[in-house]
Amino acid sequence: MTKNQISLVELIKIFAEYRNNIIINIKHLQEYYQRTGVKRIRGIRNENGELLQPWFTTEYIDNAEYVDLGEFKFSRNTATINMLVKRRVKLIKFEDQTPTIEVAGLLVNDLNTFNNYTIVSDGKINVNSLKVKISSKKVFDLLKQKGILNAEEFDFRAEYTIQLDKLPLVAANSRYSNIDGLFNELAEIKILTSIISAHLKKESDVFIEAQLDEFKKHYLSKNTYINFPTTNEYTDISEALANGTIDSKLSYKIDIGSQDILNLSKLPSANKFLNRMYRLYDKETGEIIMNPSFEMAFNQNLAVRHRLLSSRTKITKADELMKPIFDDFLGLEQNGIVEGILQKVGADSLAQLLRDKQAGKQIGKEEMVLVLTVANKKLEKYAENIYQDKISPLVFYIGCTGLLPDQMKAKTMTADEAAAKYPNLQFSKNEQEGSFFAVGDSIISIYTKTEYYSKVLYAITDN
Repeated sequence: MTKNQISLVELIKIFAEYRNNIIINIKHLQEYYQRTGVKRIRGIRNENGELLQPWFTTEYIDNAEYVDLGEFKFSRNTATINMLVKRRVKLIKFEDQTPTIEVAGLLVNDLNTFNNYTIVSDGKINVNSLKVKISSKKVFDLLKQKGILNAEEFDFRAEYTIQLDKLPLVAANSRYSNIDGLFNELAEIKILTSIISAHLKKESDVFIEAQLDEFKKHYLSKNTYINFPTTNEYTDISEALANGTIDSKLSYKIDIGSQDILNLSKLPSANKFLNRMYRLYDKETGEIIMNPSFEMAFNQNLAVRHRLLSSRTKITKADELMKPIFDDFLGLEQNGIVEGILQKVGADSLAQLLRDKQAGKQIGKEEMVLVLTVANKKLEKYAENIYQDKISPLVFYIGCTGLLPDQMKAKTMTADEAAAKYPNLQFSKNEQEGSFFAVGDSIISIYTKTEYYSKVLYAITDN
């Protein structure tokens, strides 16, 4: 580092704190942006591979040179930093370009769309520079003091170039949080959010079913976000590789797990686990419901019991972790696990609702949906804070340097060595070629996965 120079990670923290005082030249960013994945286009393909486009499209309202600085997020399992830029758009018919003003009683002439720009991809700079304007002298002085700006005097009219490719990605003396116990905490939250999300898949705490149907016809989500179907630009990846329009790269994945479960991807979805371990049945007739899902839980005539498992069913450590949470949520066993998780994240209303339900109180669907929605947001925010504060910075450091931080002393293990020492671990094909480190009660795994990206520079539009 040169005198007073900071790392890119430290600069991102400054951006995050003062993003309301900085605007970015979006035209410059789009002109030189390199996609990190295969370009996707709006629409779906029919059985002949022909593209069927949506009957609506969008048009920018703020089609200006500058936009607000985006929100920065670290990836959860790669050395990647993305900047999410929000733009204002209006919904228009594709055929005649006429605007749509109202859908299902809601004005839709001023919607938001989001574009992700990858600033760092797998430990490598993907955006060399940003052109910005700064509205605060305090922010200007801070960036100058940190060696980011060379200008002598603050000028709110001036455009400043911030060279990201001149900065070290991480500081040499970086310190990272202890990760003991984090995997189990995140796993419990993921299991519970999976259960709640499965309940809410087709439900809204604001809109009725008929309104949601109208939103779907106009490519809007239940949160009124634009949600166009997309497909890969290329129908044949092999052909695109051969003619050089796309290329492949190795992406390094860094996961945090326990000595029993390698990472969170080993946990099945809530509905899959429900179908495997439980039976839904009609209270009056006793009829077993085939292919049960949590969406059916709002039916007051249905009840749940454990499924009788055959001797061939293999119980995994993931099953052992998930079953007590499911049992508690479903009212089959009152072990206090769910209430403990909910109280930790401040979702006391759902804890009380589940107590009332288990006591035999009838809970209306609208009340249930509202309370579940609030709890889900709190659970997701709590987990996101753990990732952004403790997990993702560590993942980023490992992915950028190829090393564990100095305070983490661990010997490298192959998949075979890790399996011999921790026999409950299960490995995917890619993970079998990885490296593993036992750090406290956690296992850090590093493995590669082949990914494809469009080689041609594409300007990012509302597509």
